[in-house]
Amino acid sequence: MSKPFLRPVPTPSRGAPAGQPAAPGQYPRVRMRRNRAEGWVRALVAENRIGAEDLVWPVFVHGGAKAREAIPSMPGVERLSLGALVDEVGRARELGVPAVAVFPVVPPPLKSETAEEACNPDNLANRAIRAIKSAVPEIGIICDVALDPYTSHGHDGLMRDNRILNDETIEVLCRQALAQAEAGVDIVAPSDMMDGRVGVLRQALDGAGREDVRILSYAAKYASAFYGPFRDAVGSKASLGKGDKRTYQMDPANTDEALRECALDVAEGADMIMVKPGLPYLDVLWRVKQEFAMPTLVYQVSGEYAMLRAAAERGWLDGDKTLMESLIAFKRAGADAILTYAAVEVARRLKAG
Repeated sequence: MSKPFLRPVPTPSRGAPAGQPAAPGQYPRVRMRRNRAEGWVRALVAENRIGAEDLVWPVFVHGGAKAREAIPSMPGVERLSLGALVDEVGRARELGVPAVAVFPVVPPPLKSETAEEACNPDNLANRAIRAIKSAVPEIGIICDVALDPYTSHGHDGLMRDNRILNDETIEVLCRQALAQAEAGVDIVAPSDMMDGRVGVLRQALDGAGREDVRILSYAAKYASAFYGPFRDAVGSKASLGKGDKRTYQMDPANTDEALRECALDVAEGADMIMVKPGLPYLDVLWRVKQEFAMPTLVYQVSGEYAMLRAAAERGWLDGDKTLMESLIAFKRAGADAILTYAAVEVARRLKAG
C-alpha cells in the first residue's frame, strides 16, 4: 500500500477557463514551490545545514625554513612551518573550527623500513601537537596513527618479503600513539587498516593512564585512487612508487565489508568512526550511520578537493557552490563531521553570511 503523502491529489475539476484560477479544492492544492519561493523560507525548512562546528581542518606541517610551501596538486593548500601552523590554527579556531588533523612532512633521511621516527617523542608531529596545544588550547587535535609518513617504502605498516605485517605493525602503532598522547593529542586516528589495532591501542592507552584520549578509527578506508595529491603533500608518493595498499585497505567494490569493519572497531572501543574517501562512498556513509548510530566522520580527500579546485580554476564549475553542495551531501548522508581542506575557507564564508 502506498503511503498517504504519495497518493495523487484528487483532481475533481481541472477545467477552469484559461487565465482563471481554479476554484478552492481544485488541482493543485499541494504546491511544493511555495516553500522554495524566498530565501528565508528555504532556510526555515532546510533539512540539513553546514556549520563551522561540523568541520575538521587537515593541515600539513614541515620542518623547513620556509613559512609556507605551495602544493601544486592541491591549489590553495600549503605545507606550513611550525610557526605558520600555530598562527593559522589560531585563526581557524576564531572562525569556529573545532579541530585540526595534523599531518607531518617527514624528510627522507628520517624514513626507514621500520619507521623508528614514528615513535620519537620529539618528531615533527609531536612538536606540532605541543605547539598547537600551548598556543591554542581550546582547539581539538587529531593525529593519524599510521606509519606511511615514516617508512622508506611508503606503506602504512612494517614489511617483510613484500608482505605487510599486521601484528608487528600494531606494536609500533601503540608506541606511536603513546608518544602522541604524551605530546597532548586529543584524538588518535588509526588509519592503517591493520586488523585488531583499535582494541590493542585502547588497551595500551588505558594501561598508560590515558583513558582520556579518544580513538577515531578510519574504519572504512578504501584503497582509492583519490589519495594521490595527499601523497604528494606528505612526500610518500615517491616512496610507494608503483606499489599499492590493496592488501590492507578496502576494495572499492564492497559495502557489506565496510559494515563488518566498523562493527569490529566499535566493539574494540572506537569512540568515533570514519568513512574515507567521501563523495564516491556516500552509500557507505549512509549505511554506516544507519547501522551504528554513533559519531561518524567523513573525509573529503585530496583528490576530491583537487578536482573541484581544478574545475573551478578552468571556469568549468562554480567553485564555491560546488564545494558547499559537496559538503551538504555528506551531512545528508549522515556525517556528523567532515574533514575538508576547505574548512577555514568555508568557516570564513559562513561567518560572513
